[in-house]
Amino acid sequence: MSQEWVAVAKTADIEPGKMMPVTAGDKQLALYNIGGAFYASDNECTHAYAMLTDGTIDGDVIECPLHGGAFEIKTGKGLGAPIFCDLKCYPTRVSGDAVEVDVAA
Repeated sequence: MSQEWVAVAKTADIEPGKMMPVTAGDKQLALYNIGGAFYASDNECTHAYAMLTDGTIDGDVIECPLHGGAFEIKTGKGLGAPIFCDLKCYPTRVSGDAVEVDVAA
């Protein structure tokens, strides 16, 4: 399996319990800090065109701002209607003070 790690933010850019939109190559991603651990997913909701980073975080769940669909941040699993497709997630790692995402995953 190939890997392509791309630095998308500094660890200090995103506080625990927060998220931010980032770009990695041609991908628009949501980067989350959950309890000091970083997670990344596609930023567009799988249900309808809405940016998840415009939504809200509740613990380790992201809620879409458009119709209230929710996903587990750590796995991308959709948590019921109106979600019909899970969210694609990407591996992350911290290298020095940079948060990196494997966009080839």
